[in-house]
Formats: sequence, structure tokens, C-alpha cells
Amino acid sequence: MSSTRALHLAPTNSRRATLALLLVMPVFAMGLFNKPADAQEAPVTIPAPAADLAETGSTATAVFAGGCFWGVQGVFQHVVGVTNAVSGYSGGAADTATYEQTGSGTTGHAEAVQITYDPSVVSYGDLLQIYFSVAHNPTQLNYQGPDHGTQYRSTIFALNEQQAATAEAYIAQLDETGLFEGPVVTTIEPLQAFYPAEQYHQDFLTLNPTWPYIVMHDLPKIAALKAIFPDMYRADPVLVGTL
Repeated sequence: MSSTRALHLAPTNSRRATLALLLVMPVFAMGLFNKPADAQEAPVTIPAPAADLAETGSTATAVFAGGCFWGVQGVFQHVVGVTNAVSGYSGGAADTATYEQTGSGTTGHAEAVQITYDPSVVSYGDLLQIYFSVAHNPTQLNYQGPDHGTQYRSTIFALNEQQAATAEAYIAQLDETGLFEGPVVTTIEPLQAFYPAEQYHQDFLTLNPTWPYIVMHDLPKIAALKAIFPDMYRADPVLVGTL
């Protein structure tokens, strides 16, 4: 676990004390989160998928993992057509689906976001384009910026073979463009289950816009979404509220 990630909000007295210190020492806190530019998640303007997923009905689900779920959730909460975006855990067992256990990097879980959307408004391909472009850096496998470990891996949890095939084809398409700093290393895993994260992690970006970690790593993603995808950006995020 990285030193910066250890300062994430967590249900332990020591971490709460550290976070309380950050609130009264903002200049010091910003120093802790100041990482070199090459450690940051940089947006990349990329083409849409050549082949999209054909879906019917008014509700569909996608599950993506790409580093800290605060930022990934925050991005998709601002996407037109998304009706819900929940932070949680996927890849491991139910009894280890907690923040503390997932943070050990030994559970098989990744911090993930379950996205519910209206496919008549926004497609699975649209979501993939946003995921690869602004939500995270797909050339970083088991880390994002300052957060290191398999719990921060770049992974698409496919609900079915159609989602997996669409994602796989898009990854190949993106590699051919040469727009990224290296090959896309995002993995595709079949979704076994999704477990919502603790309540204090939900809507974290919106509720804590001045936190140093959010300011440094996540608010730029929202700005990039608005700049690169203006037609898919919504100013008011759709929030989880109380689970």
C-alpha cells in the first residue's frame, strides 16, 4: 500500500487521526500528495470503439476497476445516461469484501465501480471510451498514480461474453492507434460478484472536493470528461446517497 493511499479514509483510529491532521494542515497535506507529473493519470483523446455492444431495454450494467474507486465513481456519476455508480469490490470472496482486507492486496479484489446506465442514452462502448480516456491510465496494470497493488488493477469485469468481446476488440483497436504511452494492459475478468463498499466511500469525490487526494488525482478527471466529452457530461452528478 502506498504512503499516500494509506491516508485514504479508513475505519481505524490511527488513520482517522492522520486524516484529521490533514484537515488542519492543508499545506503540509498537499506536500504529501505532490507526485511527479509522470505518476499522474493523464487523459488521452481516443476514437470510439469501431464495434459497439448492441443492447436493448432501458437498464444495463458495467463494472470497471481502475485505481482508487473514488475517482472512477466520480467520473461516471457525471456521465449522461448513467443512473447509478457504486463503489465496491470485485474479484474476491464475499467475506473479504471490505476496505481493510482489500487494501492488503491479498484478497483478489479490486476496487471497482458498478455502473448502471440506460443504453438508449449511453452505450457500453461510450462507457469504455470514457474509461480508457479519462477515468484511469490503462497502461498501468497494478497501480494508478501513487496507488500500488493488485487491488488497484486496470480491469474490466465483464458480465457476459458480449461485453468481454467488445472490450477485447476495443483494446486491440486502441493499441493500433499508438496514442498511449505504451500498450494497453487492462485485463478482462468474468464478473463473479460485486460487493458495494462501505457507506463512507460512496459519493466521496462530490462530498469531499477539497481533499488533497481528490484535488490532485480526481478533479482533473472530471475536468477532462467535460472537455473531451462535452455531449456526455452532466454538471450535476447522480449520487448513491444511502445504500
